[in-house]
Amino acid sequence: MIKNKTDYLYYLQRDMEAHNVSKWGIRMRYQHPTLRFQRLLRKIEYYKNCRKDFIGKFYFIILKFAFHKQSINLGFTIPINVFGPGLSIAHYGSIVINKNSNIGENCRIHSATNIGESKGESPTIGNNVYIGPGVKIFGGITIGDNVSIGANAVVNKSFPDNAIIGGVPAKVLSFQESPKILI
Repeated sequence: MIKNKTDYLYYLQRDMEAHNVSKWGIRMRYQHPTLRFQRLLRKIEYYKNCRKDFIGKFYFIILKFAFHKQSINLGFTIPINVFGPGLSIAHYGSIVINKNSNIGENCRIHSATNIGESKGESPTIGNNVYIGPGVKIFGGITIGDNVSIGANAVVNKSFPDNAIIGGVPAKVLSFQESPKILI
């Protein structure tokens, strides 16, 4: 969650790195609509969490309208303060995320994805998770770090770290080698 201006700038930088963009320019606004959406998402998170003064609250209301319009245009229903830094939305199209979900750093998410609640509980998703197109994740489950979820999987139970999962209902297909840390 963005707690200050430094966090805000860090989140913006990590999101750009996730899209392989080194510098934001006016031209990028039209070449990367999903990244433009993410930048607005981070800005609205910053103003919601950090700016409690009158001008900050007023600007937050203006940003909400722009955010709502972009959400409709791109087909996203993504609430604020859900994703960690390094978010990469691969394509625009139907993406629906429950507001109580908690998703870690470096998440890559594709279109036609739904992350929702079941029986009042929402998923917790770890760091470095790849979510393929058409994936449905729901319930009070936990998905570990370094997990890849295959296309059209229906995930309704928890999975450990370093798993490759897929299917309906989802099951572990294999385990990937855990990343090596270089010292």
